[in-house]
Amino acid sequence: MITFPNAKINLGLNIVERRPDGYHNIETVFYPVPLTDVLEIVPAADGEESSLTCYGNSVDCPPEKNLVMRAYRMMQERYNLPAVAIHLYKHIPDGAGLGGGSSDAAHALVMLNKMFELGLTDDELAAMAVTLGADCAFFVYNRPMMATGIGDVLSPIDVNLKGKTLLLVKPSVGVDTRTAYSRVTPQAPMNDLAKTIALPVIAWDGLLVNDFEVSVFAALPQLWIIKAKLMDAGAQYAAMSGSGSTVFGIFDNDKLAGAAADTFADCATFVLQL
Repeated sequence: MITFPNAKINLGLNIVERRPDGYHNIETVFYPVPLTDVLEIVPAADGEESSLTCYGNSVDCPPEKNLVMRAYRMMQERYNLPAVAIHLYKHIPDGAGLGGGSSDAAHALVMLNKMFELGLTDDELAAMAVTLGADCAFFVYNRPMMATGIGDVLSPIDVNLKGKTLLLVKPSVGVDTRTAYSRVTPQAPMNDLAKTIALPVIAWDGLLVNDFEVSVFAALPQLWIIKAKLMDAGAQYAAMSGSGSTVFGIFDNDKLAGAAADTFADCATFVLQL
C-alpha cells in the first residue's frame, strides 16, 4: 500500500501561555498543502523482521526512533500486527515548520488501520497519533483545523484557499522547535484568530501573526528578508510556518508565484496550486 503524506502550513500562531508541564498552549490554524513524501508499507518477506528504509532527503534519525516506525510499533503492540517493510521517500524538508515527520507518522497509522482492517475511527487514530507528537493528530483528519491546547485540541474551521497559489521558501538554515519556544514570551492574542481567518486573505497582513517570528527573525534575519521579498513580489499574505524556517507567500496567480520563486536561487522553493 502506498500513500503520500502531505505537509501543512500554520495560518496564524499565537503562543498563549506556558503550562505547568513545560509545554505551551497555542492557537493556530493548520492548513494542509500538496507538498508530499511517499510512504509504502508492505508485508515483510518470510522470516524478515520489520524494517524502515528511507530515501530522498537525508533523515538524521535511527530507524527505530523515526516517528513512522514508532507509529508501527505502537500499532504492533496493541493489535499484534505482523512484520512489515516500510519505505519512506522524504521530499518535505525537515526543520521547516511543515510537519513532514508528523504527517508521515499519522499516515502510517491510517494505512495500518486499512491494511489490517482494524476498524479504528479517525478519532481513535487521532488519540493514538497525539502520543507521537502534538500536531500528528491533525494529519489524521487532514482538513483545515483550529488547534488549541498544545496543538492537539482540534476543531474544524471554514477556511478555503482553493484557487490560490502557495510559494514555500525554505532556506538552508533550520530552526529547532524547542529552542524557538524557549525564546518566546507567551501573551494573550491581540486579535481573535477565528474572526481574522474569516477575512479575505488580502486583509490578513498585520492581523494574522505568528508569535515565533519576533525571536526567530531576530536570530535569523534572512527569514525576515524572505518574508519582505514575498510581499514585495505580490503575495497577498506572507508568514513563517510554525517555528520555521519555511516562509510562505499566498499569491492570487501562479505567474506571480513562479516569478517570485526565481528570486530565491539560494533557497529550496515549492510552487503549489491550492
